[in-house]
Amino acid sequence: MVDKLGTGDAFPSLSLKIAGGGAINLPEGLDTPLTVVLFYRGHW
Repeated sequence: MVDKLGTGDAFPSLSLKIAGGGAINLPEGLDTPLTVVLFYRGHW
């Protein structure tokens, strides 16, 4: 398990599947350096 991010830490590189198809690479796929990422687990 990786330690949680702290203030000023860089966001780690990862690839996420997008609802409806496709994927986004973070943080490379973002258009702005200031972004909020919300992870929603949905219904299990």
